[in-house]
Amino acid sequence: MWLVLFTAYAAAVGLHASPGEDLSVPEAHVLLLTRSIVDDGDLDLSDEYGAAAWRPFYGGTLVPLTGPREHGQLEPIAAGFPLLIAPAYALGGRVAVELWLAALAALGYVAAAWIARRLVPEPWATRGVLAIGLSPPAVIAATTIAPDAVAASALAGAAALALAARERPLARLTAWAGLLLATLPWLGVRFVAPGLVVLAGVFRWPRRRQRGLAGLVGVEVALFSAVLFVSINDRLYGGLTPYAVLPEGESATGAHGLTAHLERWPRLVWLWIGAPEGLLLWAPVCALAFVAVWLLVRSRRERLARVLGEQADVEVTAGFLIAVCATAVVASAFLSPTIAGPWFGGRQLVVVLPLIGALASWGLRRFPRAGALLVALALLGTVWVLVAIRLDGDAGVAPPRGALPWNVR
Repeated sequence: MWLVLFTAYAAAVGLHASPGEDLSVPEAHVLLLTRSIVDDGDLDLSDEYGAAAWRPFYGGTLVPLTGPREHGQLEPIAAGFPLLIAPAYALGGRVAVELWLAALAALGYVAAAWIARRLVPEPWATRGVLAIGLSPPAVIAATTIAPDAVAASALAGAAALALAARERPLARLTAWAGLLLATLPWLGVRFVAPGLVVLAGVFRWPRRRQRGLAGLVGVEVALFSAVLFVSINDRLYGGLTPYAVLPEGESATGAHGLTAHLERWPRLVWLWIGAPEGLLLWAPVCALAFVAVWLLVRSRRERLARVLGEQADVEVTAGFLIAVCATAVVASAFLSPTIAGPWFGGRQLVVVLPLIGALASWGLRRFPRAGALLVALALLGTVWVLVAIRLDGDAGVAPPRGALPWNVR
Protein backbone atom coordinates (compact mmCIF):
# COMPACT_ATOMS: atom_id res chain seq x y z
CA MET A 1 0.00 0.00 0.00
CA TRP A 2 2.82 2.38 0.89
CA LEU A 3 4.53 1.73 -2.44
CA VAL A 4 1.34 2.41 -4.41
CA LEU A 5 0.82 5.71 -2.64
CA PHE A 6 4.45 6.75 -2.86
CA THR A 7 4.47 6.05 -6.61
CA ALA A 8 1.37 8.19 -7.11
CA TYR A 9 2.81 10.98 -4.97
CA ALA A 10 6.13 10.89 -6.80
CA ALA A 11 4.21 11.62 -10.00
CA ALA A 12 3.32 15.01 -8.51
CA VAL A 13 6.93 16.06 -7.95
CA GLY A 14 7.71 19.24 -9.84
CA LEU A 15 4.14 20.30 -10.58
CA HIS A 16 3.91 24.04 -11.14
CA ALA A 17 2.45 26.01 -8.27
CA SER A 18 1.82 28.86 -10.69
CA PRO A 19 2.71 29.41 -14.37
CA GLY A 20 6.49 29.15 -14.64
CA GLU A 21 7.05 28.53 -10.92
CA ASP A 22 7.47 25.19 -9.17
CA LEU A 23 6.91 26.71 -5.73
CA SER A 24 4.34 28.99 -4.15
CA VAL A 25 5.43 31.92 -2.01
CA PRO A 26 4.83 30.07 1.32
CA GLU A 27 6.82 27.08 0.02
CA ALA A 28 9.67 29.34 -1.03
CA HIS A 29 9.80 30.93 2.43
CA VAL A 30 9.99 27.48 4.05
CA LEU A 31 12.73 26.35 1.68
CA LEU A 32 14.66 29.57 2.29
CA LEU A 33 14.59 28.87 6.02
CA THR A 34 15.68 25.30 5.30
CA ARG A 35 18.62 26.59 3.27
CA SER A 36 19.63 28.82 6.17
CA ILE A 37 19.66 25.78 8.47
CA VAL A 38 21.76 23.78 5.98
CA ASP A 39 24.22 26.56 5.10
CA ASP A 40 24.48 28.54 8.34
CA GLY A 41 23.03 26.24 10.99
CA ASP A 42 20.61 28.90 12.28
CA LEU A 43 17.17 30.43 11.73
CA ASP A 44 18.40 33.95 10.97
CA LEU A 45 17.53 34.86 7.38
CA SER A 46 19.37 38.18 7.24
CA ASP A 47 22.14 36.80 5.02
CA GLU A 48 19.70 34.87 2.83
CA TYR A 49 17.54 37.91 2.10
CA GLY A 50 20.60 40.03 1.48
CA ALA A 51 22.03 37.57 -1.04
CA ALA A 52 18.67 36.65 -2.64
CA ALA A 53 19.43 33.03 -1.72
CA TRP A 54 16.04 31.88 -2.99
CA ARG A 55 17.05 32.29 -6.65
CA PRO A 56 18.03 28.61 -7.21
CA PHE A 57 14.50 27.41 -6.47
CA TYR A 58 12.19 30.43 -6.87
CA GLY A 59 12.14 32.96 -9.68
CA GLY A 60 10.08 35.65 -7.97
CA THR A 61 11.02 38.05 -5.19
CA LEU A 62 10.70 37.19 -1.52
CA VAL A 63 10.35 39.85 1.14
CA PRO A 64 10.69 39.27 4.90
CA LEU A 65 7.46 38.30 6.61
CA THR A 66 8.35 40.39 9.68
CA GLY A 67 10.89 42.94 10.81
CA PRO A 68 14.29 42.06 12.34
CA ARG A 69 14.42 40.82 15.92
CA GLU A 70 17.04 40.56 18.65
CA HIS A 71 18.19 37.20 17.27
CA GLY A 72 18.13 38.30 13.63
CA GLN A 73 15.60 38.08 10.80
CA LEU A 74 13.22 35.41 12.09
CA GLU A 75 10.08 34.23 10.31
CA PRO A 76 6.78 33.13 11.91
CA ILE A 77 7.40 29.55 10.76
CA ALA A 78 7.63 26.61 13.15
CA ALA A 79 11.22 25.38 12.98
CA GLY A 80 10.41 21.66 13.22
CA PHE A 81 9.41 21.26 9.58
CA PRO A 82 12.47 22.99 8.06
CA LEU A 83 14.65 20.89 10.36
CA LEU A 84 12.88 17.74 9.17
CA ILE A 85 13.50 18.43 5.49
CA ALA A 86 16.98 19.94 5.88
CA PRO A 87 18.87 16.63 5.37
CA ALA A 88 16.93 15.92 2.17
CA TYR A 89 17.60 19.44 0.91
CA ALA A 90 21.30 19.05 1.61
CA LEU A 91 21.37 15.78 -0.33
CA GLY A 92 19.29 16.63 -3.39
CA GLY A 93 17.66 20.04 -3.21
CA ARG A 94 13.98 20.63 -3.80
CA VAL A 95 13.29 17.35 -5.61
CA ALA A 96 14.78 15.29 -2.78
CA VAL A 97 12.65 17.25 -0.29
CA GLU A 98 9.46 16.51 -2.22
CA LEU A 99 10.28 12.79 -2.49
CA TRP A 100 11.05 12.66 1.24
CA LEU A 101 7.73 14.31 2.01
CA ALA A 102 5.92 11.89 -0.31
CA ALA A 103 7.42 8.94 1.57
CA LEU A 104 6.30 10.37 4.92
CA ALA A 105 2.82 11.25 3.67
CA ALA A 106 2.19 7.69 2.46
CA LEU A 107 2.90 6.33 5.95
CA GLY A 108 -0.13 8.16 7.33
CA TYR A 109 -2.51 6.24 5.06
CA VAL A 110 -0.87 2.95 6.01
CA ALA A 111 -1.66 3.75 9.64
CA ALA A 112 -5.18 4.80 8.64
CA ALA A 113 -5.74 1.45 6.90
CA TRP A 114 -4.88 -0.30 10.18
CA ILE A 115 -7.47 1.87 11.93
CA ALA A 116 -10.03 1.19 9.20
CA ARG A 117 -9.75 -2.56 9.83
CA ARG A 118 -11.25 -1.90 13.24
CA LEU A 119 -14.35 -0.61 11.46
CA VAL A 120 -14.71 -2.93 8.47
CA PRO A 121 -12.98 -6.05 7.12
CA GLU A 122 -10.83 -6.18 4.03
CA PRO A 123 -11.00 -5.24 1.21
CA TRP A 124 -13.19 -2.33 2.31
CA ALA A 125 -10.62 -0.97 4.77
CA THR A 126 -7.81 -0.69 2.25
CA ARG A 127 -10.09 0.46 -0.57
CA GLY A 128 -11.61 3.27 1.47
CA VAL A 129 -8.27 4.62 2.67
CA LEU A 130 -6.66 4.30 -0.76
CA ALA A 131 -9.54 6.20 -2.33
CA ILE A 132 -8.84 9.18 -0.08
CA GLY A 133 -5.09 8.78 -0.30
CA LEU A 134 -5.20 8.89 -4.10
CA SER A 135 -7.60 11.86 -4.30
CA PRO A 136 -6.28 15.17 -5.68
CA PRO A 137 -5.93 16.97 -2.30
CA ALA A 138 -3.89 14.09 -0.85
CA VAL A 139 -1.66 13.69 -3.92
CA ILE A 140 -0.90 17.40 -4.20
CA ALA A 141 -0.38 17.85 -0.45
CA ALA A 142 2.09 14.96 -0.34
CA THR A 143 4.73 16.87 -2.32
CA THR A 144 3.81 20.40 -1.27
CA ILE A 145 6.63 21.84 0.83
CA ALA A 146 4.38 22.39 3.82
CA PRO A 147 3.95 20.43 7.06
CA ASP A 148 0.30 19.41 6.60
CA ALA A 149 0.82 15.93 5.11
CA VAL A 150 3.60 15.10 7.59
CA ALA A 151 1.39 16.22 10.47
CA ALA A 152 -1.38 14.02 9.06
CA SER A 153 0.94 11.00 9.21
CA ALA A 154 1.96 11.80 12.79
CA LEU A 155 -1.66 12.25 13.83
CA ALA A 156 -2.80 9.03 12.13
CA GLY A 157 0.07 7.08 13.66
CA ALA A 158 -0.71 8.43 17.12
CA ALA A 159 -4.41 7.63 16.69
CA ALA A 160 -3.56 4.05 15.68
CA LEU A 161 -1.32 3.63 18.71
CA ALA A 162 -3.95 5.14 21.01
CA LEU A 163 -6.51 2.62 19.77
CA ALA A 164 -3.98 -0.19 20.20
CA ALA A 165 -3.39 0.98 23.79
CA ARG A 166 -7.13 0.74 24.39
CA GLU A 167 -6.85 -3.03 23.95
CA ARG A 168 -3.35 -3.45 25.34
CA PRO A 169 -2.55 -0.60 27.75
CA LEU A 170 1.23 -0.88 27.43
CA ALA A 171 3.61 1.95 28.23
CA ARG A 172 5.57 1.45 25.01
CA LEU A 173 2.44 2.03 22.94
CA THR A 174 1.45 5.20 24.76
CA ALA A 175 5.05 6.45 24.73
CA TRP A 176 5.25 6.14 20.94
CA ALA A 177 1.85 7.80 20.61
CA GLY A 178 3.04 10.63 22.83
CA LEU A 179 6.21 10.97 20.78
CA LEU A 180 4.27 11.35 17.53
CA LEU A 181 1.94 13.89 19.13
CA ALA A 182 4.98 15.70 20.51
CA THR A 183 6.02 16.60 16.97
CA LEU A 184 2.79 18.43 16.11
CA PRO A 185 3.51 21.87 17.64
CA TRP A 186 6.96 21.81 16.07
CA LEU A 187 5.34 21.27 12.67
CA GLY A 188 2.68 23.94 13.20
CA VAL A 189 0.59 25.28 16.04
CA ARG A 190 -2.58 24.69 14.02
CA PHE A 191 -2.10 20.91 14.34
CA VAL A 192 -2.28 20.92 18.13
CA ALA A 193 -6.09 20.95 18.46
CA PRO A 194 -6.79 17.51 16.86
CA GLY A 195 -3.70 16.19 18.60
CA LEU A 196 -5.20 17.03 21.99
CA VAL A 197 -8.18 14.77 21.23
CA VAL A 198 -5.84 11.88 20.47
CA LEU A 199 -3.85 12.65 23.63
CA ALA A 200 -7.06 12.43 25.64
CA GLY A 201 -7.57 8.90 24.29
CA VAL A 202 -3.97 7.99 25.11
CA PHE A 203 -4.60 8.99 28.73
CA ARG A 204 -8.20 7.84 29.19
CA TRP A 205 -8.28 4.33 27.74
CA PRO A 206 -5.39 2.80 29.76
CA ARG A 207 -6.80 4.43 32.88
CA ARG A 208 -10.15 2.72 32.36
CA ARG A 209 -8.28 -0.61 32.37
CA GLN A 210 -6.56 0.26 35.64
CA ARG A 211 -3.31 1.08 33.86
CA GLY A 212 -3.29 4.81 34.40
CA LEU A 213 0.49 4.93 34.66
CA ALA A 214 0.82 3.67 31.09
CA GLY A 215 -1.40 6.50 29.90
CA LEU A 216 0.62 9.04 31.86
CA VAL A 217 3.79 7.97 30.05
CA GLY A 218 2.39 9.15 26.73
CA VAL A 219 1.05 12.36 28.24
CA GLU A 220 4.39 13.16 29.86
CA VAL A 221 6.26 12.69 26.59
CA ALA A 222 3.89 15.08 24.81
CA LEU A 223 3.94 17.61 27.65
CA PHE A 224 7.74 17.60 27.80
CA SER A 225 7.82 18.49 24.12
CA ALA A 226 5.24 21.23 24.64
CA VAL A 227 7.23 22.79 27.50
CA LEU A 228 10.42 22.64 25.45
CA PHE A 229 8.58 24.18 22.48
CA VAL A 230 7.34 27.10 24.56
CA SER A 231 10.71 27.65 26.24
CA ILE A 232 12.64 27.77 22.98
CA ASN A 233 10.06 30.01 21.33
CA ASP A 234 10.14 32.41 24.25
CA ARG A 235 13.90 32.68 23.96
CA LEU A 236 14.01 33.03 20.18
CA TYR A 237 10.78 34.81 19.29
CA GLY A 238 9.83 36.43 22.58
CA GLY A 239 6.53 34.57 22.97
CA LEU A 240 4.82 31.19 23.21
CA THR A 241 4.86 30.52 19.47
CA PRO A 242 6.77 31.73 16.39
CA TYR A 243 3.84 34.06 15.74
CA ALA A 244 5.24 36.29 18.48
CA VAL A 245 7.40 37.95 15.80
CA LEU A 246 4.32 39.34 14.03
CA PRO A 247 3.99 43.13 14.14
CA GLU A 248 2.25 44.61 17.15
CA GLY A 249 -1.51 44.53 16.76
CA GLU A 250 -1.48 41.70 14.20
CA SER A 251 -3.18 38.55 15.41
CA ALA A 252 -1.91 35.06 14.60
CA THR A 253 -5.50 34.09 13.74
CA GLY A 254 -6.21 37.22 11.71
CA ALA A 255 -9.05 38.30 14.01
CA HIS A 256 -9.42 40.03 17.36
CA GLY A 257 -11.94 39.18 20.03
CA LEU A 258 -14.45 36.38 20.46
CA THR A 259 -17.10 37.98 18.27
CA ALA A 260 -14.79 38.36 15.30
CA HIS A 261 -13.84 34.70 15.54
CA LEU A 262 -17.42 33.47 15.89
CA GLU A 263 -18.43 35.45 12.82
CA ARG A 264 -16.37 32.98 10.82
CA TRP A 265 -18.98 30.23 11.23
CA PRO A 266 -19.78 30.14 7.47
CA ARG A 267 -16.34 28.64 7.02
CA LEU A 268 -17.70 25.42 8.53
CA VAL A 269 -19.55 24.98 5.24
CA TRP A 270 -17.03 26.68 2.97
CA LEU A 271 -14.27 24.27 3.98
CA TRP A 272 -16.30 21.51 2.34
CA ILE A 273 -18.03 23.05 -0.67
CA GLY A 274 -16.62 26.54 -1.20
CA ALA A 275 -14.77 26.99 -4.50
CA PRO A 276 -11.89 26.56 -4.99
CA GLU A 277 -10.95 25.46 -1.45
CA GLY A 278 -13.78 23.04 -0.66
CA LEU A 279 -12.60 19.51 0.05
CA LEU A 280 -15.68 17.84 -1.41
CA LEU A 281 -15.23 19.68 -4.70
CA TRP A 282 -11.86 18.02 -5.23
CA ALA A 283 -12.51 14.77 -3.40
CA PRO A 284 -16.24 13.93 -3.42
CA VAL A 285 -15.29 10.50 -2.10
CA CYS A 286 -14.85 12.20 1.29
CA ALA A 287 -18.66 12.30 1.45
CA LEU A 288 -18.44 8.64 2.50
CA ALA A 289 -17.11 9.86 5.84
CA PHE A 290 -20.45 11.58 6.45
CA VAL A 291 -22.11 8.24 5.78
CA ALA A 292 -19.99 6.86 8.62
CA VAL A 293 -21.32 9.59 10.90
CA TRP A 294 -24.87 8.54 10.00
CA LEU A 295 -24.04 4.86 10.56
CA LEU A 296 -22.63 5.65 13.99
CA VAL A 297 -25.72 7.65 14.99
CA ARG A 298 -27.99 4.84 13.80
CA SER A 299 -25.94 2.19 15.58
CA ARG A 300 -26.14 4.01 18.88
CA ARG A 301 -29.81 4.85 18.49
CA GLU A 302 -30.66 1.21 17.81
CA ARG A 303 -28.21 0.03 20.49
CA LEU A 304 -26.60 -2.49 18.20
CA ALA A 305 -23.65 -2.87 20.59
CA ARG A 306 -25.93 -4.74 23.00
CA VAL A 307 -26.69 -7.33 20.32
CA LEU A 308 -23.33 -7.47 18.56
CA GLY A 309 -20.38 -7.42 20.93
CA GLU A 310 -17.84 -6.27 18.34
CA GLN A 311 -20.06 -3.30 17.44
CA ALA A 312 -18.97 -1.57 20.64
CA ASP A 313 -15.39 -1.41 19.35
CA VAL A 314 -16.64 -0.10 16.01
CA GLU A 315 -18.62 2.64 17.74
CA VAL A 316 -15.70 3.69 19.92
CA THR A 317 -13.30 3.79 16.97
CA ALA A 318 -15.70 5.73 14.75
CA GLY A 319 -16.60 8.16 17.53
CA PHE A 320 -12.93 8.76 18.24
CA LEU A 321 -12.13 9.47 14.58
CA ILE A 322 -15.13 11.77 14.21
CA ALA A 323 -14.09 13.72 17.32
CA VAL A 324 -10.56 14.23 15.97
CA CYS A 325 -11.81 15.29 12.53
CA ALA A 326 -14.49 17.59 13.94
CA THR A 327 -11.93 19.30 16.15
CA ALA A 328 -9.69 19.92 13.15
CA VAL A 329 -12.63 21.35 11.17
CA VAL A 330 -13.66 23.70 13.98
CA ALA A 331 -10.10 24.85 14.62
CA SER A 332 -9.53 25.52 10.92
CA ALA A 333 -12.82 27.36 10.53
CA PHE A 334 -12.46 29.69 13.50
CA LEU A 335 -8.70 30.05 14.04
CA SER A 336 -7.12 30.05 10.57
CA PRO A 337 -6.23 33.55 9.37
CA THR A 338 -7.67 32.62 5.97
CA ILE A 339 -8.87 29.49 4.21
CA ALA A 340 -8.07 30.86 0.76
CA GLY A 341 -4.55 31.40 -0.44
CA PRO A 342 -1.68 30.09 -2.58
CA TRP A 343 -2.42 26.43 -2.02
CA PHE A 344 -4.52 23.60 -3.43
CA GLY A 345 -8.12 22.84 -2.43
CA GLY A 346 -8.72 21.02 0.83
CA ARG A 347 -5.45 22.16 2.37
CA GLN A 348 -7.03 23.08 5.72
CA LEU A 349 -8.22 19.50 6.27
CA VAL A 350 -5.19 17.62 4.95
CA VAL A 351 -4.13 16.94 8.54
CA VAL A 352 -7.12 14.62 9.02
CA LEU A 353 -7.38 13.18 5.49
CA PRO A 354 -6.03 9.75 6.53
CA LEU A 355 -8.60 9.56 9.34
CA ILE A 356 -11.33 10.66 6.94
CA GLY A 357 -10.17 7.75 4.78
CA ALA A 358 -10.67 5.32 7.65
CA LEU A 359 -14.21 6.63 8.15
CA ALA A 360 -14.87 6.50 4.41
CA SER A 361 -14.15 2.77 4.40
CA TRP A 362 -17.22 2.23 6.60
CA GLY A 363 -19.37 4.29 4.24
CA LEU A 364 -17.93 2.45 1.23
CA ARG A 365 -18.97 -0.90 2.65
CA ARG A 366 -22.49 0.36 3.34
CA PHE A 367 -23.00 1.83 -0.15
CA PRO A 368 -20.55 -0.04 -2.43
CA ARG A 369 -22.07 1.06 -5.77
CA ALA A 370 -22.35 4.74 -4.97
CA GLY A 371 -18.97 4.51 -3.26
CA ALA A 372 -17.38 2.98 -6.35
CA LEU A 373 -18.64 5.92 -8.41
CA LEU A 374 -17.14 8.40 -5.93
CA VAL A 375 -13.85 6.50 -5.92
CA ALA A 376 -13.76 6.61 -9.72
CA LEU A 377 -14.37 10.37 -9.64
CA ALA A 378 -11.50 10.80 -7.19
CA LEU A 379 -9.08 8.83 -9.34
CA LEU A 380 -10.22 10.59 -12.50
CA GLY A 381 -9.74 13.95 -10.78
CA THR A 382 -6.20 13.04 -9.78
CA VAL A 383 -5.27 11.97 -13.32
CA TRP A 384 -6.83 15.16 -14.65
CA VAL A 385 -4.79 17.36 -12.29
CA LEU A 386 -1.50 15.55 -12.95
CA VAL A 387 -1.91 15.60 -16.73
CA ALA A 388 -3.36 19.11 -17.02
CA ILE A 389 -0.55 20.71 -15.04
CA ARG A 390 2.06 19.00 -17.20
CA LEU A 391 0.44 19.96 -20.51
CA ASP A 392 -1.02 23.41 -19.80
CA GLY A 393 1.63 26.09 -19.38
CA ASP A 394 -0.92 28.41 -17.76
CA ALA A 395 -1.98 25.86 -15.13
CA GLY A 396 -0.92 25.71 -11.51
CA VAL A 397 -2.00 24.12 -8.24
CA ALA A 398 -1.41 26.91 -5.72
CA PRO A 399 -4.15 28.01 -6.14
CA PRO A 400 -5.78 25.91 -8.90
CA ARG A 401 -5.71 27.69 -12.24
CA GLY A 402 -5.63 26.98 -15.96
CA ALA A 403 -7.14 23.71 -17.22
CA LEU A 404 -8.39 22.68 -13.78
CA PRO A 405 -11.92 22.71 -12.39
CA TRP A 406 -12.82 25.20 -9.66
CA ASN A 407 -9.90 27.40 -10.71
CA VAL A 408 -9.34 31.04 -9.85
CA ARG A 409 -9.03 31.98 -13.54
